[in-house]
Amino acid sequence: MKIRLAGYTPESVVDGPGIRFVLFAQGCEHNCPGCHNPQTHDREGGDLVDLAEIFDRIKKAKLIRGVTFSGGEPYLQAAPLAQLARQVKALGLGLVTYSGYRFEELYALAARDKNIRDLLAASDILVDGKYVAAQRDISLAFRGSANQRLIDVPRSLLAGQAVEWDELDTGDKLFA
Repeated sequence: MKIRLAGYTPESVVDGPGIRFVLFAQGCEHNCPGCHNPQTHDREGGDLVDLAEIFDRIKKAKLIRGVTFSGGEPYLQAAPLAQLARQVKALGLGLVTYSGYRFEELYALAARDKNIRDLLAASDILVDGKYVAAQRDISLAFRGSANQRLIDVPRSLLAGQAVEWDELDTGDKLFA
């Protein structure tokens, strides 16, 4: 299976807790003014890459504590990312997913789309919401504007509603 990527960063400390391997999915329909990654918006841009190649790079990254799917909009390529997410989780790595969609929108879409459901379920943290330049706040961890939330996905799926991630609650070994 292939995925269209804008690129990747093998080691990042700004895209979720700990050192992370970050994939930047190509394609986004949100087109947020002031977006940090506007080059990722064109759905035909970037490069088509085989998932096996990406997974091999992730396996070779020895210092990482997790993987982050950013973009662009990862949920536009939910099928290949859900497959990759299963492989990432099998390695014991945490998964952070960024999305311009709110958790509530993804939760509703997941009821009708298995790939969205699988990608959401594999995520430990969801950074949700469109970037809003008027609410830019560089003091916030892992996000660019105050409207964006850090969602604890496992707890949210159990509750059936968004539960924000408590960055002080590091009981999960994936983020300690």
